Amino acid sequence: MQSKYEPTRPESLIVEDADGIVTITLNRPDIHNAFDEILIGDLHGLFRSLADRADLLAVVLTGAGESFSAGADLNWMKRAADHTQHENFEDAMRFSNMMDALYALPMTTIAQVNGTAMGGGFGLCACCDVVVAADNAKFALSEVRLGIIPGIISPYVIQAIGIREAHRWFQTGELFGAEEGLRIGLVHKVCALGGLADEVAAIIGELKKGAPDAIRASKALLREIAGRELDDSTRRETAQRIAGQRATREGREGLSAFLEKRKPDWIV
Repeated sequence: MQSKYEPTRPESLIVEDADGIVTITLNRPDIHNAFDEILIGDLHGLFRSLADRADLLAVVLTGAGESFSAGADLNWMKRAADHTQHENFEDAMRFSNMMDALYALPMTTIAQVNGTAMGGGFGLCACCDVVVAADNAKFALSEVRLGIIPGIISPYVIQAIGIREAHRWFQTGELFGAEEGLRIGLVHKVCALGGLADEVAAIIGELKKGAPDAIRASKALLREIAGRELDDSTRRETAQRIAGQRATREGREGLSAFLEKRKPDWIV
């Protein structure tokens, strides 16, 4: 099944859609897959078009060439320098809406980081559920070195790496490698560049062992429960959620398969 969204600038995005997996490749390698207003709009439209796709297990995001994404396109930033504060706010909100559309996707999202991820590219990683990085990948929140701040991406980054780590990287703007990304919690797996696609495929293979609706329900649980006080209301809600899931077709099939020592029917 193909996405119905038609990008304004199709050459900037490569979209592969097969077997329940959509792979989106940022395709501006000559400028390190940097964002401008057109790419932001196209990604937002694409993410929104995927949100209602019940057939999708995962969305994989990667970059063409040597970089994942270097963040903002310098030409776009030059144009923004002449904007009024209100125009800059509207521009920023379009970027924020794109990021949140990625973060809110109900299926599993995987960042396949093939190279440098800076600024907004770092933000894309933080919005994804799983980050697999090549061992040559580099990361930076370099906004302060341009006289700005990582405002729009900050909620997603802080959620990914924690406020203590964010204190350092927000303020220094320094570049760090994939192993450091692993240490601070941004990256889940580091591998050789040549094995990156295979590593992502292995994670998708693990996803296929789970019940599709239960995976989505688990993702929704994370988003809605994280950070809440552990009080009676939270305990009752989580109890209601698992009770509801047990009563679904998947819940009944999973238990039956376990007791009958067979594979559940979602594993083909």
